[in-house]
Amino acid sequence: MQPRFNFFKASPESYKAVVALEEFVQNCGLERHFIHLIKLRASIINGCAFCVDMHVKESRHDGLSEQWINMMSVWKESPVYDDRERALLGWVDAVTDIARTGAPDEAYEVLKAHFSEEEMTKVTVAIGTINIWNRLAVGFRSQHPVDKPAKAA
Repeated sequence: MQPRFNFFKASPESYKAVVALEEFVQNCGLERHFIHLIKLRASIINGCAFCVDMHVKESRHDGLSEQWINMMSVWKESPVYDDRERALLGWVDAVTDIARTGAPDEAYEVLKAHFSEEEMTKVTVAIGTINIWNRLAVGFRSQHPVDKPAKAA
């Protein structure tokens, strides 16, 4: 897969607008691990290798366990996530794939049991923001960096 072009350079105004949304998400008061969960899960759903690579590394850097990170793609079958995380994962799935799911009442009711209206709004803005990043990165074929292989001792 070859990159199509550098969207940062092609439209600096667009980039600045998305960065402003990102800054809001980072500073809106959502727990850091929830932001990681939102970004990683949506990026997995959207098939964004660039973003999955980035958010796995950021999650690891912030101390989230390898198992918590690795089970994200199969969260429904894993007991790793608590009830709030599971509610959030269900909402990320529903909103990221909104054309198919229509954001069903079931996912909303589970989310509502664990989050306030203000938190649900912030969560949904965070989901929308990572979906914008995913669409830019996938649409224009942004390439993730390839890590150097570890050397055997």
